[in-house]
Amino acid sequence: MSKKLDSFPMGRIEFIGLIAMMFATIAFSIDAMLPALPEIANELSPGNANRAALILTSFVLGMGIGTFIAGPLSDAYGRRNVLFAGTLLYIAAALVAWASKTLEVMLIARVIQGFGAAAPRIVAIAIVRDLYGGAQMARIVSFVMLVFTLVPAFAPAMGAFIIIASGWRTIFLSFVVFATITVIWMAFRMPETLDDADRRPFRIKPMAIAVKEIFAHPLVRLSIFVQTLAMGMLFLTLMLIQPIYADTFGRADSFPYWTGLIAILAGSASLFNAMVVVRVGMQRLVTLTLGIQTIIAVIGLVLNPASMMEPYGFAIFLVWQFCIFFQAGLTLGNLNAIAMEPMGHIAGMAASVIGGVSTIFAAAIASIVTLLFPPTVNSLIAAVLVMALVGFAIMRHMARVSRQMAIAE
Repeated sequence: MSKKLDSFPMGRIEFIGLIAMMFATIAFSIDAMLPALPEIANELSPGNANRAALILTSFVLGMGIGTFIAGPLSDAYGRRNVLFAGTLLYIAAALVAWASKTLEVMLIARVIQGFGAAAPRIVAIAIVRDLYGGAQMARIVSFVMLVFTLVPAFAPAMGAFIIIASGWRTIFLSFVVFATITVIWMAFRMPETLDDADRRPFRIKPMAIAVKEIFAHPLVRLSIFVQTLAMGMLFLTLMLIQPIYADTFGRADSFPYWTGLIAILAGSASLFNAMVVVRVGMQRLVTLTLGIQTIIAVIGLVLNPASMMEPYGFAIFLVWQFCIFFQAGLTLGNLNAIAMEPMGHIAGMAASVIGGVSTIFAAAIASIVTLLFPPTVNSLIAAVLVMALVGFAIMRHMARVSRQMAIAE
């Protein structure tokens, strides 16, 4: 445990809550928009409803780009300064999106909003690494993910409620309120966790050297690959479940509530992870989870919920959706911890590269699958099967690499 914790003014519960709020900026900014897509399409893109989905991908694009910059900036200028700057940019872009009259302006604003949102996401990871290491870091991340799970659980229902109460544009104002609360909390309670002596100048050459070091480390490199696949499964599910609910099962109106319930139940994965990760080990737990997810996907294809009588097919799909969310709780935090553990001396840069690469490529995988295949239950399960199987194989290889490195030391 870091010596910085000895004089840290914030208790662990409050610390976890604040870090979870930073993480949750991303989930809230994406999931709260889901119920608004049909109305955005009707108002801003009546001739091509599919363009409304760019509201989601434009934000992810901006976030992915910003992720590469937020970490190095936080290594050079401190965690707090970068968080404040990114949050202000996020708020300004949300206000522009709220006032925009065309879809094109709104999409530009969403890219900028995602760019700003990268700061709290990356700074949160770097702060945790500044204070904790190893299994303790994984445990903290697990508790953070438990709290973080509540946001995507309630965000679609909150978005639907806001639309009913005051229209879809008000969702952007809710983003402003959420970010303002986070930055005020940070300003008054979270001290700077990066000492002046540990700061790295923002220069291209040292950044290039750091990136080379990140990808030269075999465990970090493999962890990034698997994290991309795990995140890709989650992104793809979020992109396809709404049309599946509407077109396959005829439950478009209840979509936010079923998804919220499942997300709440799946939040137990983070609590379970926090309880067992120290005893089982991060690598082994991720490997077991992806192996089980592979088996579940095979069973899902065999049962084919879309072809079953109601309500049995829908019930089986709900169970399958729960497994995807539960799997994310057991993999993403651990994979981040595995990758960050050897990179404590360049935590900001490492968090940027790991987060940026995994996010951009995961979004690309999900987008390609969405464009190439119809939004059906079988397409979703088959794509998840491939990604889970590949991730499981990579984790088995990671175990062999870890043993070889241990022998070499």
